[in-house]
Amino acid sequence: MSASVDTTTLPDAPVPDVPGIPQVIDQVALARLYGEPLFAMPTDLYIPPDALEVFLEAFEGPLDLLLYLIRKQNFNILDIPMAAVTRQYLVYVDEIRTRNLELAAEYLLMAAMLIEIKSRMLLPPKKVAEGQEPEDPRAELVRRLLEYEQMKLAAARLNEMPQIGRDVLRAQVFIEQALQPRFPDVNVVDLQEAWRDIVKRAKLVQHHKITREELSVREHMSIVLRRLQGHKFVEFEDLFDVSRGMSVLIVTFIAMLELAKESLIDLTQAEAYAPIYVRLAYQPA
Repeated sequence: MSASVDTTTLPDAPVPDVPGIPQVIDQVALARLYGEPLFAMPTDLYIPPDALEVFLEAFEGPLDLLLYLIRKQNFNILDIPMAAVTRQYLVYVDEIRTRNLELAAEYLLMAAMLIEIKSRMLLPPKKVAEGQEPEDPRAELVRRLLEYEQMKLAAARLNEMPQIGRDVLRAQVFIEQALQPRFPDVNVVDLQEAWRDIVKRAKLVQHHKITREELSVREHMSIVLRRLQGHKFVEFEDLFDVSRGMSVLIVTFIAMLELAKESLIDLTQAEAYAPIYVRLAYQPA
């Protein structure tokens, strides 16, 4: 027994309004507010007037502004047209007075100086002695402008030089130091010098005796090892008994060379030309 199913097409059901899911799916979000997408600008958004303030030109002081006005219009700095420069300067000062009164105070002082110079130029020049030119009211201002321009150009050249942290970075390499101190190896020349010093000392205390004595290198190797037992370091010269004569010294020296060759002892020194020390070689467990 089979059952039939009606496959008539049903109308599209409306998308339910789920909180947190925007209705506009194919539009790119303008921003995210607290993690939620924002597809349109809010109508009640308040923007403070000072938030969109843009400064097209930034000056470091009144002299910087004056130099900018003069150089922009290609005026001769030695013959400044005071009327035009003062007019343009006052326009800028009136603009900053409405925005920042504390900043305008410094510029107002320069404005008063410009007006004074302009007024003095309208008056007839003072009488001077024959052969001398009358004093130019703009001389002091020109001197200050030239000094400021030199300092500004010097600062610009210094700023163009590479600086650490801005243009270049200092390379740093960290090397882990071993906790176990490593003594430098003894040079052959240092060992020869130490041996010569011992021979010189032996010659000072030797006696003329004719004897025959059989000396064993192996025996003196054992003597050196016993002397090093229980000591961390023994000075090289302390292992030689200069009172026993040159033959014993030579055999002792040969015994130490054999011990060093067989890696039974180590010869070390703290630094160049420092005393030489002898110790038993490290034996791993």
